[in-house]
Amino acid sequence: MSTTDTPSDELEDSAAPLIEHLAELRTRLIRSVIAFILGFVICFVFGSNILDFMLQPIEKSMRALGDPNPVMQYTAPQEYFFTLMRVSMVAGLMLSFPVIATQLWRFVAPGLYKNEKGAFLPFIIASPALFLAGAAFAHYVVTPLAMQFFLGFADAASLFTALVPDAAEVVGDVADKGVDIVFNGKVNETLDITLKLIVAFGLCFQLPVLLTLMGQAGLVSAEGLGNVRKYAVVGILTLAALVTPPDVISQVILFVVVYGLYEISILLVRRVEVKREARQRADGTWYEDPEDDEDFVDDEDVK
Repeated sequence: MSTTDTPSDELEDSAAPLIEHLAELRTRLIRSVIAFILGFVICFVFGSNILDFMLQPIEKSMRALGDPNPVMQYTAPQEYFFTLMRVSMVAGLMLSFPVIATQLWRFVAPGLYKNEKGAFLPFIIASPALFLAGAAFAHYVVTPLAMQFFLGFADAASLFTALVPDAAEVVGDVADKGVDIVFNGKVNETLDITLKLIVAFGLCFQLPVLLTLMGQAGLVSAEGLGNVRKYAVVGILTLAALVTPPDVISQVILFVVVYGLYEISILLVRRVEVKREARQRADGTWYEDPEDDEDFVDDEDVK
């Protein structure tokens, strides 16, 4: 062994690529953080407009229930400011996500083979698209239904008046003797419901991407997903009860949507398996277990 070929030199040579990877990771993280900060600042400038857009479902529900001038309030001096901060953080993350995803791809892509790049890149594109689809579905469909469900109880007296003869006098007498109960919505509490639904549906729409990636890696199979379908139903019901407001409408909608995505995921995983089998058969690397063949007969069974 020469004097230059020492274990310490080998350690230094092996440490060099690691240091280069860490330096590149730091660069990608810095660029991602800068993109997020810029997105946050831009969204904070238009924070009030974004907040108005987020509160549209409850505004429309209040107008539909007869309130011509919906009003939202805040009860602490700092409440409105921190509400704008929360809205700007979520919107800034969504605005900067293309840059963050690009930095992630550029960090991971050099370590992938050509076929792996072709398999992984569509998921990078599909993931934000599905999240936006889930968020839009929650904002335009689920949140208005949830708001109508909750605020509809305040309109119970007028419904009773319309259905029961001479009920107006009864309701009027009760109202004269009781206390008027009106909805004075708080900005942050109302926004909590909207954001929870948006995040919940956005993440649930990632299910096909997650399961298809796992199928691509061989971690799950279409047959296995089909066999645990009943357990998946229980899990989806539990998820719908935890992440949605306590109303039946939004829970049923979330269950139907997520279960439909689960069935779509099984079809996508089966398609991945068919493509992998065709590719391996073409390469001559396909191995078929003889026990899976219906015509296979064990020697012990013959004896």
